[in-house]
Amino acid sequence: MNIELEQVLPAQIEQRSFAIIESELPHPLDPVLAPIIKRVIHTTADFEYADSLCFSPHVVEKALAAIKSGASIVTDTNMGRAGINKKALARHGGEVLCFMADEDVARAARERGTTRAVASMDKACTLDRPLIFAVGNAPTALVRLYELMEAGKLWPELIIGVPVGFVNVVQAKELIMTADVPYIVARGRKGGSNVAAAICNALLYLLGRE
Repeated sequence: MNIELEQVLPAQIEQRSFAIIESELPHPLDPVLAPIIKRVIHTTADFEYADSLCFSPHVVEKALAAIKSGASIVTDTNMGRAGINKKALARHGGEVLCFMADEDVARAARERGTTRAVASMDKACTLDRPLIFAVGNAPTALVRLYELMEAGKLWPELIIGVPVGFVNVVQAKELIMTADVPYIVARGRKGGSNVAAAICNALLYLLGRE
């Protein structure tokens, strides 16, 4: 078997990857949204995100302003937290938080008969700081965020709604897109903690270029 491999230096792999993405995009992208969409495609090798990622009006501008004002990012998985560039966020005064493994969250979930994701959103609601939510795993977290917003208990700067799965995933994402909140949502079943982290990092990268 004769398999030809590209000769690419390690430092050039990402650059080459983005060049391939640019050449294979199914259609031109909005230049404001393109860096986020391309970063997600780079993370997943899935070009469907060129069409399935949905953005509320002026969301990139609002998200960058929130980060510059010191917003912290709350994730629904420690995997998502691990993938976000914490040093870049800290330069603007924010931090990446995940409460899923906290004992008080586990206890609250047991007592209330809810998921830990729901209880972790309730805990985030007590924080007195601007918050961005990056949800890549639990649709119940998105539903709870919607309920907290409807009750006037939470005002997120941004919701990144990209959980992956089959049960209530599509519905939870659609719910967020009906709310009066800036959002970036991956419509449909696809997503994941890696996608949530990629979107956060794309925003942080844009700030680094300013």
